[in-house]
Amino acid sequence: MPDERPEYPPKVAIPMDDNRIWIDGCFDFTHHGHAGAMLQAKRLGNYLCVGIHSDKEILENKGPTVMNLDERVLAVSACRWANLPVPTAPYVTDPEWMDRYGCRYVVHGDDVTTDASGEDCYRIVKSAGRFKIVKRTPGISTTDLVGRMLLCTKTHHIRDLAEELENDEEKREMMKNYASDAAGVVGNGPVVFEYSPASSSSRKLVDGVMPTEGRRIVYVDGGFDLFTPGHIEFLRLVVEASTIPGSPPPYVVAGIHSDRVINHWKGLNYPIMNIFERSMCVLQCRYIDSLILSAPFVPDGVFLDALGKTYGRKVEAVYHGPTAFMEGEEDTYEEAKARGIYKEVGGHRWQDVNAGVIVERILRERERYEERQRKKGVKATKEDEMVN
Repeated sequence: MPDERPEYPPKVAIPMDDNRIWIDGCFDFTHHGHAGAMLQAKRLGNYLCVGIHSDKEILENKGPTVMNLDERVLAVSACRWANLPVPTAPYVTDPEWMDRYGCRYVVHGDDVTTDASGEDCYRIVKSAGRFKIVKRTPGISTTDLVGRMLLCTKTHHIRDLAEELENDEEKREMMKNYASDAAGVVGNGPVVFEYSPASSSSRKLVDGVMPTEGRRIVYVDGGFDLFTPGHIEFLRLVVEASTIPGSPPPYVVAGIHSDRVINHWKGLNYPIMNIFERSMCVLQCRYIDSLILSAPFVPDGVFLDALGKTYGRKVEAVYHGPTAFMEGEEDTYEEAKARGIYKEVGGHRWQDVNAGVIVERILRERERYEERQRKKGVKATKEDEMVN
């Protein structure tokens, strides 16, 4: 679990340490671009403080947020590489805040972020020699996702994940890196498989840590579209509910449905994130131990037995959250119930914050977000000029 502090910033400064790294941002939506920045920052030290801007400051400098501060803090807290989420961090990075948290350096992508006046948000720390650059994750941003919702496009969907990964070395490398442990070490984190219904077996995509003796296999599944606060809290509660005092922690396997399956059930342009993007979001989450990509919508007996072969022991629990995938769905967990392994997580604060609700937020305030998109385009042009 991430660390917490009684006040932000702390009244007594933490001793300066070059291995304590600062990173900050809006972190609006959970997407793998944010996680990639945190992973790269973590690898530059061993303790990562993540500053999260307030709703008010983001509105003044960038436009309205889609997710409120509490929701954005929850998302950062779930990232495996974040040690300390820091709410209400200044939009223009302040060295005094960094000093309070014992961080000598701030990390940011190789792009420029500007404030409402058009000035570089990192100008002060850059002039102080306390700025480090990492590579920006290509192909994803909050602006991209908002655009998909406003335009209702489906061009981002992936028809064949195996083919996509086979032809895209960058995606394969990204998946391997996101499967790293809390220190960012590749090979010591989650193991990733893709399930094939044709062979009723799973193919390993990324090496990782398999369950050791005594760890109970717990299975969860879903679309995990936009990896919402509802998804995050559900996974946290699954770990909490399946933890037995005095025993090894549970081994949580997350099954992720394909774009085709989700679009079949939800229609329109769902999922908003394609299966690769959704996989990266779940992969960076501290509450999971393994992924099964292209998991079937119905975890039947054949699939549950296949999981047992994949992990070397039977599945002991299948968890579901307090909300239905969609109204009128069939009893997808009939087999788990018949085996006596079906469990439910009760209601929680975030249970109604799903992909549909987030899309509704965008469409309800369509004019405001379209104006935000327009301003972002103008800012992006100026920011590119500042870099080049």
